[in-house]
Amino acid sequence: MELVIMAAGMGSRFGGLKQIAPMGPNDEFIIDYSVFDAIRSGFDKVVFIIKEENYDVFKETIGSRVEGHIPVEYVFQKIDDIPDWVQIPQDRVKPWGTAQAIYAARDVVKDNFIVINADDFYGKEAYEVAADFLKNKKEHEYGVIGYRVNNTLTDNGAVKRGLIVQEDGLLKSLIESSIERDDKGIKSTPLAGGESIYISEDSLVSMNMLAFDVSLFDLIKEKMEDFFKDNANNLEKCEFLLPDILDYANKEKIADVRIIETNAKWYGVTYKEDTDSVRNAIKDMIQEGKYPNDLWR
Repeated sequence: MELVIMAAGMGSRFGGLKQIAPMGPNDEFIIDYSVFDAIRSGFDKVVFIIKEENYDVFKETIGSRVEGHIPVEYVFQKIDDIPDWVQIPQDRVKPWGTAQAIYAARDVVKDNFIVINADDFYGKEAYEVAADFLKNKKEHEYGVIGYRVNNTLTDNGAVKRGLIVQEDGLLKSLIESSIERDDKGIKSTPLAGGESIYISEDSLVSMNMLAFDVSLFDLIKEKMEDFFKDNANNLEKCEFLLPDILDYANKEKIADVRIIETNAKWYGVTYKEDTDSVRNAIKDMIQEGKYPNDLWR
């Protein structure tokens, strides 16, 4: 089983990779805890998707800490890793989104795998249920790790989450939403437009921890052609996203997309004000014995 970490956008909130705030007592980043949890849940390889210009500093910091504990591969998300016939607009600077990011790993991922964001703390339990799914999954079956929305909120503002609609344990739809707590409860507003609704604390949301097999890469390649044709007049801003691939696989019956529930608590720095709360949470977990004080010692 392999862990694929989308880290090409790492550092954007703090002005660059070198300025990311360490969260652990020995300057560990959130990404260190992700790799640590994956290793002890049975994953045996990690693939970092990064910007090519960040390779040296990434390898010197995160890479140097984890390479002695698990085999590591590095791949680069590049703006020109797309069909040859696409004319990239001169003012297009950033790559094409999470589906294109994962496509960059197509030559190195050889086994069932999960995808995560670099700057989200998912919790050990989430890796355990993901590993169990990957070990027992059937052919043509993908997975979405579903978090209780109450375990994914911050006190500092709204967050973007994929609100899960399921039927008999299978994904029916993912509604990309802005979610926040107010004096009436937990309010969810679709990003594509529409009325806000109030949802229960146990409602399931996607945190972009997704489980796949290597068939995903052929599916992305196929849909990438359609994506660029459909967005020929919007190439400056369009994004090719993994949730759209999941939605397509689900609706076209290409794969059963199973919901894998977890009670794990998410931590992350959506806002700079979240930094202290994440550090304190990690400190508490160390004191409770959930993590060693020196993660890679």
